[in-house]
Amino acid sequence: MKTHPFQSSLLATLAVTLTNPAHAQDAFLELDPTTVTAEALDGVALDNQVTAFRTETPLIDVPQSLTVFGNDQIEEQAITSIGEIVDYTPGVTNSQGEGHRDAVVFRGIRSTADFFVDGVRDDVQYFRPVYNLEQVEILRGPNALSFGRGGSGGVLNRVTKKAELDGNFGELKGTIDTFGGSLGQFDYNLHATDNAAVRLNVFRESLENHRDFFDGDRLGINPTVTLKLAEETTLHLSYEYNDHERFIDRGIPSGDNGRPLSQFSGTTFGDSELNETTLEAHVFQATLKHNFSDFWKGRVTASYGNYNKVYSNYFPSDFNEATNQVEIDGYIDRTDRNRFTLSGDLVGEFDTGSIGHKVLIGAEYINTSSDQNRFNNVFSTNGDDQEFFDADGFRISNGVVRDGAGNVLATGTFTDLNDDTEVELDVYSFFVQDEIKITEQLHLLLGARFDSFDIEVLDNETGNTLTRRDEEVTPRIGLVYKPVENLSFYGSYSETFLPRSGEQFSDINPPADGLDPDEFSNLEIGVKWDFLDNFSFTLSGFRIEGSSLQPSSAVPGTFNVIDAETFGFETQLKGNLTDWWHISAAYSYLNGEQDGTNLRPREQPRSSVSIWNNFKVNEDFGFGLGMIYQSSSFADNGNNATLPSYVRFDASAYYEISEDLRLQVNIENLLDRDYFPTAHIADNITVGAPINATFTVSKKF
Repeated sequence: MKTHPFQSSLLATLAVTLTNPAHAQDAFLELDPTTVTAEALDGVALDNQVTAFRTETPLIDVPQSLTVFGNDQIEEQAITSIGEIVDYTPGVTNSQGEGHRDAVVFRGIRSTADFFVDGVRDDVQYFRPVYNLEQVEILRGPNALSFGRGGSGGVLNRVTKKAELDGNFGELKGTIDTFGGSLGQFDYNLHATDNAAVRLNVFRESLENHRDFFDGDRLGINPTVTLKLAEETTLHLSYEYNDHERFIDRGIPSGDNGRPLSQFSGTTFGDSELNETTLEAHVFQATLKHNFSDFWKGRVTASYGNYNKVYSNYFPSDFNEATNQVEIDGYIDRTDRNRFTLSGDLVGEFDTGSIGHKVLIGAEYINTSSDQNRFNNVFSTNGDDQEFFDADGFRISNGVVRDGAGNVLATGTFTDLNDDTEVELDVYSFFVQDEIKITEQLHLLLGARFDSFDIEVLDNETGNTLTRRDEEVTPRIGLVYKPVENLSFYGSYSETFLPRSGEQFSDINPPADGLDPDEFSNLEIGVKWDFLDNFSFTLSGFRIEGSSLQPSSAVPGTFNVIDAETFGFETQLKGNLTDWWHISAAYSYLNGEQDGTNLRPREQPRSSVSIWNNFKVNEDFGFGLGMIYQSSSFADNGNNATLPSYVRFDASAYYEISEDLRLQVNIENLLDRDYFPTAHIADNITVGAPINATFTVSKKF
């Protein structure tokens, strides 16, 4: 892949800095060597640490690019989804997710399963709520050592609110929006005794938006308990219930010129009754923490989740511009999944001579039982799952297709069994890592993880049982140089793998065509600088190489193996420029190429920018201004359909009526621009929302 001179210059500059530490130290001798804590950055991270790393390592000492989205920023921007967080995060973008799940593109690599909650894998496909979150951690680059398989371009970890042993407090919040949706949230912490606390987070949401037929309801209940069993021992218990239902909207097709057919922006090519996804989930988790001494501490986490997911949909799969006809496809998919996770780790700090060590030793076991089936649609006109209809006046309800005059054109039913499988998966993992302090200025990180991925698939159609075991060792190495306490330069190399059964165990690859797991590697160099006592700057350059299974652009429902290489860089500024101006600004550049071609990986914009400003006018009033920009990208791997570039402006304002009562308004797409932010395939392109507003009242007690 060709490298732009600017890219070469950037990498050369970072490399020289890393390999010539004396030069770096001379350049920054005048800096005030003060470590900026995350608390000084207005909720950037808990205790200046990323909980997903298992070790209490300050962000500035982590040889990796990452972003932490704190609860304060979630509230300030009235965020209600993971996708809205991704919009304001460098190096990652959203994908459509077929209208029924979170889907994130980490450094140009799409994922529907690299999600975690409190460090535990959360790979079921659904829209994750944010009502009970303390912060969201988005880590870029392969992360197998901490998280195991997957995470090819990055991972997203949600950190939930826990019961606290330091007082009683609560908050009640209500929100309505101009589409007609509403949201209610409740959070209360009770410090029951000196050694016990309980906390309850609840939300109920009614969903509406700008598209025909769209509606939905979501309910989440999350009680937690914290018990101090002894002076050095703490137990956290939690249960979460999620009940989600929403309309599935897979957008509009593209035309002969490869661009979205904007004349159909007001048309929903889906069934008004049958395009629906439902999820019911029960998740139990217990974490026991114990300090054995001042130098050794351990943690054990057990988690069990039951997920029942159904989604059915009709959607556009092709468009004939000459005849103005849209091809409609459809299916219903069911998943019943149970997952048990048991993980433990031990962290110790000690010296060998003049060299300091922080050692992590851990193990993890995951058992997943997943039953799933899919029935394709059958149209009465041709006995096939796909059929062309006039796009003008198109309507479908309960599988009955009508024209603009109300005449029945065809009837569709979900009766053609596509697949019916039962999956049993066992994963055993062992990992070790050592953060070595060679000197006060020079730190070395070495680690490796072993994963045994053993899967068994029963095909209920044929009665055949297929099995496969993959065993992989994934290394991680990092070097950090700190000429002064608040400045670090780093370089790192990491790997990960993904079995060919995919993120959702869709295809085990029987022995006749068995393939080794996909492997990904990431080489990264960067700089982190905490300055002005309350402001941080990060810059990283990276190269990711690897392959992945991608949905075929030519044959829906099938997959192609796509080898790709991506070079890029990210930079972010975050913190308080003054005592009245807080800013979070990010830019990322991605230059990817599919192996052996001049084609770019889909949904990989070369440039993306996000800026959020919060201005505090006085003690009671403030406002915010934000901007998102994405350059054009392709909606398919064949590079036949294009998502045009777009700019979106957002705004907010708040007024503190009293110390405990707050009013807030947030406006999205302030200039009311038409845009198409995401896609799933060339003919599933999302129509962005017009100008809209949310109004929030919150009361603390």
